[in-house]
Amino acid sequence: MRDRSVTSSSGTGSVWSRTSALLQRWGWHTSTTLRPIQKMPDATDTYAWCLYLIECRDGSYYAGITNDLEARYQAHVSGKGARYTRSHPPLRLIGSRAYENRAAASRAEWEIKQLPKHKKIGYLDAAAAAPSL
Repeated sequence: MRDRSVTSSSGTGSVWSRTSALLQRWGWHTSTTLRPIQKMPDATDTYAWCLYLIECRDGSYYAGITNDLEARYQAHVSGKGARYTRSHPPLRLIGSRAYENRAAASRAEWEIKQLPKHKKIGYLDAAAAAPSL
């Protein structure tokens, strides 16, 4: 059987072992099928994502999702957030609602963006009062 090791400027070793080491460092399993390594959820990840609503200085509302509300709001205030809040600076954070995962938060964001302005705050209140599944 032929030796499949390859010599390179960084040393010797098979192409697969070097590739495997890189993939593992990037968070991929290197068994027969490649798939990302799943992080085990812990107790603090129960509600990792939230929907938030910001009132801008011109009276408009901005809705978004994040997994770090304080940092995201500060990004909006400093002008490094969304393009919309760069041209419509935030006045205040109206409210937020936690969701179990990003998909649920994204669905809620889409729903709140479909509503007229006068119903958006009511959406946050109603969502907070509804029991989680």
